[in-house]
Amino acid sequence: MNFKKGKDRNSPLEIGSLESVIERNNPIRLIDGFVDSLDLKKLGFQVEHKKEGRPPYHPSTLLKLYIYGYMRGIRSSRKLEASTRINLELMWLLNNLSPDHSTISTFRKEYGSAIKAVFRESVSVAMHFNLIGKKLLAGDSTKLRAQNSNKNNYGKKKVTQRLKSIEEKLSRYLEEAALEGENKSTVREKIEEQKKKRKNIQN
Repeated sequence: MNFKKGKDRNSPLEIGSLESVIERNNPIRLIDGFVDSLDLKKLGFQVEHKKEGRPPYHPSTLLKLYIYGYMRGIRSSRKLEASTRINLELMWLLNNLSPDHSTISTFRKEYGSAIKAVFRESVSVAMHFNLIGKKLLAGDSTKLRAQNSNKNNYGKKKVTQRLKSIEEKLSRYLEEAALEGENKSTVREKIEEQKKKRKNIQN
């Protein structure tokens, strides 16, 4: 019986340049353009450094990596580090740079507030380009079951308080996840629980 045979490992690769490998509609091009358009200093990132010693990674490089990880569901700093060496998308996005996991973890801890500001900015950009519909949903005299108990009734003040509480919990859980301790599954479950609560309130 004949089986498919792979290529000789000593044969040269024929993938061409990284630019030719990444398709024009690949979403990582959006990440690249979005981060390059930001005023990182205004958002709270340190973009200047002394010339002495080894040059650090530019915040835009680490921010692109962070957003990519968020988009692809890669949370672990060690997995992100490994991905920069084997993932063609990241090789293109980071211009073949490969930050170590310690640098990635430190970036997330030091710039937590700035990163949140970036995600708020992304919503503003999406609204500007009409990527968020904000459509009105209405009923046509259909009878709908509803509950209006104090637990399920949300005014503007209560929604604000609840969202603030959830954001605080999310930040705490994300910090725990960044430490990459032993209880990863428990932390992940808590994060998903808070995300669901936030989504329910926002809807």
